[in-house]
Amino acid sequence: MIGILWMILIGFIVGLLARAFKPGDDSMGFILTTLLGIGGALIAGFTGRMLGWYSPNEPVGFIASIVGAIALLFIVNAFSGKPREVV
Repeated sequence: MIGILWMILIGFIVGLLARAFKPGDDSMGFILTTLLGIGGALIAGFTGRMLGWYSPNEPVGFIASIVGAIALLFIVNAFSGKPREVV
């Protein structure tokens, strides 16, 4: 039970950091932000371990989770019907 709560907390933190680092308006609530962080962690963890970049429980996994969540955020924004800002 503690492991699930820990995953939700870390997922929320990763989701918040991904939304902070990615420019633009990404309005989503607590649940979607948490799911974004968990999804980014899954994508980054699976990819990083499959490519042999790192093993489980390394600190780089947290950074990779943020990068994975940012990538997931770009993918979600690309497929959503929102108008895009041109800078």
